[in-house]
Amino acid sequence: MHMDPFMPELVGSIVAILLAGLLMHELRQPNVIAYLIAGIMLGPSLFGAITDQQVLDRLGQFGVVMLMFFIGMEVSPEKVIARWRVALLGTFMQIVVSVALTTAIGHFFDWPFVLCVLLGFIISLSSTAVVLNLLQARKELETRHGQNALNVLLAQDIAVIPMLIVVSILSGEKVSRMEMTMQVIGGILLIACCAWIVIRPGFRIPLIGDAVKKDHELQVFGAMLLCFGLALLTGLFSLSSALGSFVAGIVVAAAKEAKWVHHSLEPFKTVFVALFFVSVGMLVDIDFVLHHWGKVLSLALIALTVNMAINATVFKILGETWGDSLYTGAILAQIGEFSFVLAAVGASSMIISKENYQLAVAVIVVSLLLSPLLISRMRRYALGGDELHKEP
Repeated sequence: MHMDPFMPELVGSIVAILLAGLLMHELRQPNVIAYLIAGIMLGPSLFGAITDQQVLDRLGQFGVVMLMFFIGMEVSPEKVIARWRVALLGTFMQIVVSVALTTAIGHFFDWPFVLCVLLGFIISLSSTAVVLNLLQARKELETRHGQNALNVLLAQDIAVIPMLIVVSILSGEKVSRMEMTMQVIGGILLIACCAWIVIRPGFRIPLIGDAVKKDHELQVFGAMLLCFGLALLTGLFSLSSALGSFVAGIVVAAAKEAKWVHHSLEPFKTVFVALFFVSVGMLVDIDFVLHHWGKVLSLALIALTVNMAINATVFKILGETWGDSLYTGAILAQIGEFSFVLAAVGASSMIISKENYQLAVAVIVVSLLLSPLLISRMRRYALGGDELHKEP
């Protein structure tokens, strides 16, 4: 054969992403939305252009790891410590209220307690990729509400690990004592690493010498080593690889290496993050959505409204103005990418049926698609056109 069988799928994927991207650009929507739409178009329930979803899923996981690495490079440990109440208390209150709400609803429908907890966890997580993309595009990452949203997103991403453990325990699965011990040790080491960064800022990374910094090709592999090396270590400690890459990003930023690392890996991050959301879009069953469009749309709108209300109330309690609270609540209103992980665990553990899993996937995707519209509306009404103030 003169052509690789995967070539038509590759070209079709690029064309779909470009067409969706151009449309979203005209509508002034984040590129992440274009990736989701491209995935829906390429998925088995529409055109069926891509048949091997497992390969795409695996590549997409690298996108999550790289995304968390880049988020880590945006984080200032000093600002996170200064806003610990927002990150910890805000996220804790949000998760508790979400679980309490789903438990109250589940009481009327006789849902099992583990299902109520799982659904509460799913709706409590926001999309780091969508929010970060939007804040960077609008140059709002350094604003007060931008920093508040980022801190909550970081806490949510870290909270995914104990969420998975809680769901496993409630579902009756046996949790290995060795695995729990490794997770505790790994967590302590990561906390110690972050504390050392705060105590000794501006250090040099010993593995990366001047020769690497001067050679662009070596820079690419040096940057990948920094990103995936710590991700590998956290994986060995039974922790999330994305959490390890996030801490690696903090290390790189603290060592003042972020500029060349960012330059070297930016194209790879773009491709892999796109593949992740394309793979998510491919999970959507169009026939299911068409047959249950009323339920899917209603649940997505309810999730967006409830999440915005919960987050806005939490930020108001923590001392923010109503304008900032409402806008930040809207920014965090959508259901995030790690919710797909929780939903998949629920399906594999038989906590939710296949039909309800499809419903959960559809609701998450629709919430992501509607989120930019909600954010734009709330920005106009909540802030009233006032100038956004940056953090000092």
